[in-house]
Amino acid sequence: MLQFPDSFRWGAATASYQIEGAVHEDGRGESIWDRFCSTPGKIFNNENGAIACDHYHRYQEDIQLMGELGLQAYRFSVAWPRILPTGRGRVNPAGLDFYERLVDALLTANIEPFVTLFHWDLPQALQDDFGGWTSRDTAKAFVDYANIVSERLGDRVKNWITLNEPFVVAKVGYEYGVHAPGLHDPRLAWQVSHHLLLAHGMAVPVIRANSSNAQVGITLNLSSVHSATDSERDHYVAHLEDGVSNRWYIDPLFRGTYPSDIMDYLEQHNLTPQMVNGDAAIIAVPMDFLGVNNYSRTVVRQKAGAANGVAEQVRISGAEHTDMDWEVYPEGLREVLVRLHQEYHVPRLYVTENGAAFPDTVSANSRVHDARRENYYREYLTQAHAALSEGAPLAGYFAWSLMDNFEWSEGYSKRFGITYVDYATQRRIIKDSGYWYRNTIRAHGIREG
Repeated sequence: MLQFPDSFRWGAATASYQIEGAVHEDGRGESIWDRFCSTPGKIFNNENGAIACDHYHRYQEDIQLMGELGLQAYRFSVAWPRILPTGRGRVNPAGLDFYERLVDALLTANIEPFVTLFHWDLPQALQDDFGGWTSRDTAKAFVDYANIVSERLGDRVKNWITLNEPFVVAKVGYEYGVHAPGLHDPRLAWQVSHHLLLAHGMAVPVIRANSSNAQVGITLNLSSVHSATDSERDHYVAHLEDGVSNRWYIDPLFRGTYPSDIMDYLEQHNLTPQMVNGDAAIIAVPMDFLGVNNYSRTVVRQKAGAANGVAEQVRISGAEHTDMDWEVYPEGLREVLVRLHQEYHVPRLYVTENGAAFPDTVSANSRVHDARRENYYREYLTQAHAALSEGAPLAGYFAWSLMDNFEWSEGYSKRFGITYVDYATQRRIIKDSGYWYRNTIRAHGIREG
């Protein structure tokens, strides 16, 4: 048995747009994901989050589900458009009331709330008025929003995450165009990355002022980057890829400066974001923890025929891949956690997302036998334990996800939940992986093998 520390917190995670539904109810404003989903061809099957898991109406049932699973903590996000329908200005009381009811119900059930303030559902009005995160004005609006939410809930919520995965917001939303707002401008993407980090830094002291003894952090999606071969060119592009996807976000948070090699690269390609004197100090405000989202690793090589430094990802043949076509690579989680400990001396770490999409079917006796997902969790948690053994200050783990949900551009075609959701009836069925996770929580450890 691999035992975890007594203080280790076991939880599961969700995000507002992926589960809540009720997008037109109780004064909620339009988000960029509502708008993006309404554009034909952007989402698989032209699906959307209008109903999703109907969590807005079923949150009490879902908290009972968390109790059945034995969860000690629950990471969820607040929908900014529920609080400020136009992103700023007039507060919507019904929105705050909903999250207050949710938090109170969690605490009554002895489940610790971890609140993420921004998990991608930006109010559409801020996109229309300011160009979204391309503008410092949106960062300022985020601070006002963070102030409103933390002022209302700060006496009960003590664990705060400012932003989820700024890399994905910037790159996938503003450069690749696969996520809302669906733009294709690399220069804007780099500017967005800076404003997201700036928003985080400006919000941290505001949250602390409103929530005594608060623990405040940010969540980054981090993957270990491997070179496909031992060639010098491939090692170079791997280091560059690590700089773009990992170091660009970790370095300013924990070292007070962006990595010099990536700054040089941006200058050469005329992509350097606009910054103001003092921004670096704001971004580097001390944090209490770092949230890590990890699913796989990244393997790259120099792209044939392309300019030096242009990488392409390599799919490892023979390896197991999830339904997202992500390689199952448990060792990558240990590599990331140990690196954060050894190179950046992060004071506390949480795995804020980790999990796998696999096709699921409900058996005749209403069970979901998902052995591959169960094995995924066993192997990744084994590596999390190994990271603890190497000194990584890992304080908790959140399975992604509590239940199947709207998987962004993939619609409802990918299932990540440890609970199965029948979207037609909204019935919830705990999967075998969910029962395995419950047993792991009860034992405070995992059986090897």
